[in-house]
Amino acid sequence: MAQKNFETILYGVEDGIATITLNRPDKMNAFTTQMRDEMIAAFDETDADDAVRVVIVTGAGDRAFCAGADLSKGGATFDYASRKESGREENLVNGVYRDGGGMTTLRIYKSLKPVIGAINGAAVGIGVTMQLPMDIRMASTTARFGFVFSRRGIVPEAASSYFLSKVVGMQTALEWCYTGRVFDAQEAKERGLVRSLHAPDELLPAARALAREIADNTAPVSVALTRQMLWRMAAADDPMRAHRIDSRAIQSRGRSADAKEGVSSFLEKRKPVYPCKVSSDMPDFFPWWDELPFE
Repeated sequence: MAQKNFETILYGVEDGIATITLNRPDKMNAFTTQMRDEMIAAFDETDADDAVRVVIVTGAGDRAFCAGADLSKGGATFDYASRKESGREENLVNGVYRDGGGMTTLRIYKSLKPVIGAINGAAVGIGVTMQLPMDIRMASTTARFGFVFSRRGIVPEAASSYFLSKVVGMQTALEWCYTGRVFDAQEAKERGLVRSLHAPDELLPAARALAREIADNTAPVSVALTRQMLWRMAAADDPMRAHRIDSRAIQSRGRSADAKEGVSSFLEKRKPVYPCKVSSDMPDFFPWWDELPFE
């Protein structure tokens, strides 16, 4: 297993599957500035490594996926201007400190590899909002969730005002954010926040089985394009925008070596071996969007 050295997360790659584990179990994997930076670095690594086909994100220990922001600063936890922490000042733009949770979720959103959340325990605050740009969320039956911001005197962060209603619908999003209550895994599944529930010791094997199905059968470039097409077109103002990109993508992919291999392997009843790589073979029209600056 290929490994990278981090302090607040664990990172490893095995058989095409990268696993990012939030690793502060004594603090219920509470989120810190360092964890933000290390998660962003880990997703930079997964995008750059053609050996990585799928990313799984989970938490260390059996109590929590991520219990939210580290509250060790007490009442000043969310008063960034009063805290002189390493890594804060460089994210001060026009008098506004960028939200660290949002920097994390925006990096996950941009991922070129599919992202599966394996939610193994408590997930509140940033612990739940960081999951929203993950493609598939699977949870332990012991997991609990909470958009508790209004009970802490703040507001939803991590760009969740963009993501949450897209995942669960506006009514549920508003109910959970207005009340700030903590709810169980069954409600999360019923409302569409998570795909499936699993016994605690079966969660990671189930996530890996799903990752294995993707990694073993699909073309990496096709999956990278598909991920961005579906996420970005979810907010498009007209289906013509999707049609424009679909047409370019089909034309590009249709003449690729991957398409030839996909059809040939199907007709020959064998496993495909796709030659194109995300690092070098994305189509010339990608990316088709302009990145918005923080202002």
